[in-house]
Order: sequence, then structure tokens, then C-alpha cells
Amino acid sequence: MSRLPKQPTIADRVLYEDNHLLALNKPAGLATMGVEAGRPSLWSLAKEYIKLKYLKPGGVYLGTVSRLDAAVSGVVLFARTSKAAARLAEQFRARSIQKLYWAIVSGLPEPTAECVDWLVKDERRMRMCVAASAASQAQQASLSYRRVSETRAGWLLEIVLHSGRKHQIRVQLSHRGLPILGDRKYGSRAAFPSGIALHSRQLEFTHPTRHERLTLTAPNPPEWPKL
Repeated sequence: MSRLPKQPTIADRVLYEDNHLLALNKPAGLATMGVEAGRPSLWSLAKEYIKLKYLKPGGVYLGTVSRLDAAVSGVVLFARTSKAAARLAEQFRARSIQKLYWAIVSGLPEPTAECVDWLVKDERRMRMCVAASAASQAQQASLSYRRVSETRAGWLLEIVLHSGRKHQIRVQLSHRGLPILGDRKYGSRAAFPSGIALHSRQLEFTHPTRHERLTLTAPNPPEWPKL
């Protein structure tokens, strides 16, 4: 009888770890946090990993300093101390953290583009949408992308995120006729093996205590090369 392939554990997904930080390569389909009781999240699994690895007798502190939608894969950064959490949060506010994503989209993207929009939540449809700048509660969203290569499924884009709005990449690309594969919420009609074809590829930031720049890169999910 053939054996099923071993599923990756949280330990297999560690990209970086020290006394202050834990960075993981989140799989698509797993929420970062905020799920109902009894359901796993990346945050709860990471806390259990730390508790078991370091034999913590009591509660484990783990601050969430970056998040991804459940359908998105890639780098997620946690803080293991409150000092690290506060200093990393300040870097996010100051936009000194560089966030790079990969996405596979339908349509024909420009070779390079700068995208600036105003986003607002459509409460009735439970999704974000592009609005006029004067719209109530609208927030500015900015990103840039370059076209990398054409795959059998669509175009691979490398995206630099300049702000951090909810569903920003998904809605801004869809607004330009470039829905992300598998993202039916924002107009894709193409299937995707797991989640959507959006991956947090790289995160660059300053270490909260050593004050040196770190660049963390998450390998693509295994289904991506097959495309």
C-alpha cells in the first residue's frame, strides 16, 4: 500500500526564528488568526509550536505584526516579545517595511504600472471596491507591479505594496481587468488548486533589537511550478 505524502508541519514552515521573532510560510486556506473556537489558525499553531519546542509551562506571548487573507500564501511575521511587536508595528506605520508579492493574473497586464486608487468597503456585498476619493471613509491604496513572465495559466506579476489596505492587491488588479486566478470574490473565472494565486514572496524589515535589515523569502507553494 502506498503511503500518503507527509504533510508539512509548522516546524517545516519556519523561515526565521530567534528570541524576538518568528516568521512562517503560511499555506493557502489557513487563516492567520481570528477564527471561531476549535478551528486552527496560523497564530494558534505557531503558539503551540513555541510552547512545545521551548517547554513553556504557562501562556505563550505571540504578537501578530503582519497578516494575510486565508486564501493567500507566504511570509507572515510574528513577534515573540512585546518590545519587538511595538517596534515592528512602528515600522509598518512608517512604511519602512518592504512587501513584495507574486501573483498570477488573467488578462494582459502592462509591462510595468503604478496603481493608485481609493478603496472603500461595500458592506452589502462584503468586499472592497474602488471609489471616488471623496467617498465617505475611502482610503488611498498604492502599489506597483512589473510583468515577469507568461505561464500556461496567465501572467506572473511581481508586486511591490506601498500601503496595506484590506484586499488591496486583489481589488486593484481586478479593477484593471487583471483578476487573480482563483479569486472569484474579485472576478476570476479561472480555477486554482489551492486558495488564490497570490503569494507574499518577500518581507524586508529592520530587526527590532539588532537594528540590521533582514530579508525573508517564502518559497512558492508546490502547485505553482506545475502552472
